[in-house]
Amino acid sequence: MGLTSALFGGKLRIALVALVLVAAGVGGAYATGVIGAPSVDRVDNRFAGVNETATVIETDLYVSNPNPLSANLSGLEVDYGVEMNGLLMATGEKEGVAIGQGTSAVPLRTTLENERIPEWWVSHIQNGEHTDLVVDANVSSETLGRTFQAPEITRSIDTDLLSAFNSTETREINANSPLVSDPVLYVNETSAEWGESTSERTALELTFVVHNPKPYPVAVSELGYDISMNDVDVGEGTTNSEYVIPPQSTETIEATTYIQNDKLDEWWVSHLERDQTTDLRIDFYANLDAGGTTLRVPLDPLTYEKTFETDIFGNKAASGGNETADETATATETTTATETAAETATTTSTATATETATDTATTETTSSETTATTTATATTTTSSDGGTTTTDDGLL
Repeated sequence: MGLTSALFGGKLRIALVALVLVAAGVGGAYATGVIGAPSVDRVDNRFAGVNETATVIETDLYVSNPNPLSANLSGLEVDYGVEMNGLLMATGEKEGVAIGQGTSAVPLRTTLENERIPEWWVSHIQNGEHTDLVVDANVSSETLGRTFQAPEITRSIDTDLLSAFNSTETREINANSPLVSDPVLYVNETSAEWGESTSERTALELTFVVHNPKPYPVAVSELGYDISMNDVDVGEGTTNSEYVIPPQSTETIEATTYIQNDKLDEWWVSHLERDQTTDLRIDFYANLDAGGTTLRVPLDPLTYEKTFETDIFGNKAASGGNETADETATATETTTATETAAETATTTSTATATETATDTATTETTSSETTATTTATATTTTSSDGGTTTTDDGLL
């Protein structure tokens, strides 16, 4: 008896819904509470390809229809947007969506224009290497006259690119020349922090505590640097000041180096092509005047390397991973000093840029007390740290 009631009760309800749909239309049925409102239960995002100018983002919106029979809502429109630090990076929409009973996946494909990456990078650095990712989605029904909001998806993306440059390890600077004995200098300490960031370039403020063990002054007439990310040159330059380290004295030298932001959309392509992984490298050289001899010396012991990874949508580890609201991604890092450092971080194009921009770096020297520095052999240590609106077709 119970089974019969349930069976005929279910059929009766379906029949009543159908009669109301015919008599009052879908809008009237919704107003009377016979038809339930659709909702967006989940949003999944993933990168699906990148070229020199654009990045493809594929999205699945899971829309739930609570009604006992299929409702083909021909006026249904789905749209969403991706923001990073308040910057709209990509938007997508799809019209004429029909949903059946239960939960239906609505696929979308949109593009993120790679020229947006430098602006996001500046915001990330100015925000302390932190990005707030927000994905908003909603479903609008012209028939029902309502918009249904999806749960807002948020992620925190953090990196730590410079902290491993901070070191008190003493490193020898050798000229490897018969004209002067080695070591020529000692670097007793290094540190780095982000300087002023503009739309054109990002400054790195570097500090070197340098000791001269010689009985004569050593002049540094030029300090040069080269910055690369995944072998993409993103900055190079030299100082324009000559400074002198007195005999058996220690000086603190401050130098400003620059990343050229117009190179970053090219880097972004390499970052995605390598599964959101980047190798950052900074190389240095110096022109030294020591004992009447001028030498160009590669500063290999100061070479800085760091590998960092990002997971923008939080699903890199698992294929088709799901995004959830208020999810936080925290950076994990591995650093190795020679100076060599490797990092794994949470974060995440290409404008072709073939020119290499050269900036003149600024330097300052600050004298400190003369320090007798004992020759030290550098050892390797390891420590733990790290819109264009389109429809869903016709892309890339």
